[in-house]
Amino acid sequence: MVTVNDSVEIADDELEFAASRSSGPGGQHVNKASTRITLRFDLEATEALTPEQKQLVRERLPTRISKQGILSVSAQRERSQSANRQLAVERFAELLREALDVPADRRPTRVPRGAKRRRIEEKKRRGQIKRQRGRRFDDERFD
Repeated sequence: MVTVNDSVEIADDELEFAASRSSGPGGQHVNKASTRITLRFDLEATEALTPEQKQLVRERLPTRISKQGILSVSAQRERSQSANRQLAVERFAELLREALDVPADRRPTRVPRGAKRRRIEEKKRRGQIKRQRGRRFDDERFD
């Protein structure tokens, strides 16, 4: 059972795992061992998510979902299948958790009076500095 959040748990039998050869350096081990794990989750067929949750996942993870409605996550960092399998499950749970998270509505607040006052004072101070950069006439040259 994969726990995504307080309200969503996905049964292990809904997850499909496939092993393949990893890419990158690793010497002889990488050439003969299938350590990359690809986790596949059928978003359309699952009973663990409500239709609204499925729609949220589709909207927020469009690049990870195939046209058939399969969500894919791969892991190949570790040298063993079991470690990569665990890593893929953790990534999958984190992806779903973020996709299903509904941020709280922002409540508009007013800018405090002190902040407005400080902003105006700083603008006046900057203007004063810039005015002082202007041309100056030396009294000695124009006597």
